[in-house]
Amino acid sequence: MLGEMTAVEIEALLNSEVVARLGCHAAGQIYVVPVTYAYRGGCLYVHTAEGRKLDMMRANPNVCVEVDQFENLANWQSVIAEGHVEELTDADAMAGLRVLLDRLMPLLVGETATPTHGLEPSQRSAATILRIRLGERSGRYERTTSRSQET
Repeated sequence: MLGEMTAVEIEALLNSEVVARLGCHAAGQIYVVPVTYAYRGGCLYVHTAEGRKLDMMRANPNVCVEVDQFENLANWQSVIAEGHVEELTDADAMAGLRVLLDRLMPLLVGETATPTHGLEPSQRSAATILRIRLGERSGRYERTTSRSQET
């Protein structure tokens, strides 16, 4: 069964996942890249280093974000949202970094799993912390059972 997600289901998906696809557009070029994120208060928090993605978002802060959860071809859900990127500085950047650390650090496993792009204190000056304020959102799903059968 195909369907549209409710606002509550969209929020739940954004809260449950940590990888999004971020679409940027600048100077006639389109660039889509996976990013790890934390979701809080209607915003995605992302960390990045200097490069193509950051250059494009500085040129055009309007982005598109896609987050999905995939079990198989008959059981999946996907959210697409328009967003506006803000590059955080000073206390806002530290608060954004804390949101990221709180969400992502519990997911690191093993002795060789270490943060990159400035999540470690010694590298923070190399990290750029972004807040993506989400606007219009839509979600779709496919399920092999109806919602009434799931409960």
